[in-house]
Amino acid sequence: MWSGPRNISTAMMRAWGNRADTCVVDEPFYAYYLERTGKNHPGADEIIAHGETDWGKIVKQLTASVRAGKRIFFQKQMTHHLLPEIDRQWIVDLTNCFLIRDPREVILSYIKRNPDPVLEDLGFIQQQKIFDFVVGTSRRDVRGRRSAASPPVVIDAKDVLQNPERILRLLCNAIGVDFNESMLSWPPGSRDTDGIWAKYWYEEVERSTSFQPYQPKSEPVPDRLREIYERCRECYECLYELRLH
Repeated sequence: MWSGPRNISTAMMRAWGNRADTCVVDEPFYAYYLERTGKNHPGADEIIAHGETDWGKIVKQLTASVRAGKRIFFQKQMTHHLLPEIDRQWIVDLTNCFLIRDPREVILSYIKRNPDPVLEDLGFIQQQKIFDFVVGTSRRDVRGRRSAASPPVVIDAKDVLQNPERILRLLCNAIGVDFNESMLSWPPGSRDTDGIWAKYWYEEVERSTSFQPYQPKSEPVPDRLREIYERCRECYECLYELRLH
């Protein structure tokens, strides 16, 4: 599932991780991204030291067989972590889903931690590029033959929060997975599968036991970020029109 920052991607990981048939991975390219970009994120040195920084090895892990006893491998991916030098062909042989969120809400949340983001920090440009790549690239069928890729699934964070069961049912149906009631609630606390960065970012999720009710934001985007917002909005609206709802 491809998401940008300050979305409900960790709650979505909780939902899938609560299924008995599913294993999850949390932002597998994060350490690589930090090492390559030098971004000053909380705990960056620790994340790099404990994470995999060879993108080829990461891809092998992501495309390996699902762990014994599991049927589904849910990968929580940040779109901006997929840097340009990383080969993308492996993506099209997986089932790709895109989690989007209104850029105004993303920006207002993001600037609480980083008051001066650049366009690339927010992941909207990268999300649309990944989506377009998947749409425009063929994938292999069970016999190894190339065939046209199915349109990727798009879901919007607001829709999920307003009606989690409906959207999760639509999502599961779209990707050929049986919906499970366990996706709607989960025990509070941390998980062994959480990234080492959880202590900096996951406090709210660790208190949660379900998707939280949608809370609209009334504040405007700061003037200094209007240009970035408008560019993000263009990308968001392209995918928003294709969302399940």
